[in-house]
Amino acid sequence: MHATVLNLERIKNEINDRISKSKLNCEKPNIIAVSKTFGIDKIEPLLNHGHNHFGENKVQEALEKWSNIKKTNNNIRLHMVGKLQTNKVKHVVPFFDFLHSLDNYKLAKKISEEEKKNKKKLKIFIQINIGMEEQKSGLNIEELKDFYNQCVNDLGLNIIGLMCLPPNYEETENYFKKMQNLVLEYKFNNLSMGMSNDYLKAVDYGANFIRIGSKIFGNRN
Repeated sequence: MHATVLNLERIKNEINDRISKSKLNCEKPNIIAVSKTFGIDKIEPLLNHGHNHFGENKVQEALEKWSNIKKTNNNIRLHMVGKLQTNKVKHVVPFFDFLHSLDNYKLAKKISEEEKKNKKKLKIFIQINIGMEEQKSGLNIEELKDFYNQCVNDLGLNIIGLMCLPPNYEETENYFKKMQNLVLEYKFNNLSMGMSNDYLKAVDYGANFIRIGSKIFGNRN
């Protein structure tokens, strides 16, 4: 069995143990294998193993890497997990299935326009700047209500949940708890949070999409 497949199965087992031991009342989360900078040789074993959810940060890299694969494999679900510039939206809407990083009205409007052109809707997460960090993207919590209403009522976007990148120098539980409360308050069904270093904690707080790169593929060059 290939190393990436062994790593994925190990992560699944850890999550299953966590859910059963803590008696969490939740479904198993979708594991997004974040394959940025990794080539097809690392990805193919996961595809052959039946894994479908993959994440990319850069649009151009994703187009080069996945175009041929997506033509022959209808089961792949491609997630845009990086920051998205408005000038790249025309490539993202027809190609990706999920967007995890919606954080401003200009971007939302452009997505809406491209969705109409392509007759296709993305599944979209609104990114929350849960640690209120200047260097990170995302809405502040108090902006969420108005922004969500604009996205859904004015632009017709399919907002399925929330995403966050908590501060990486602090304990993440407090931030995960805040996100869990927000999701409950807005009655969202989906929460995208948790990465290679904190995905088990994220599962504790209701994450059902977790974004894992190095723990599956190894360290990036």
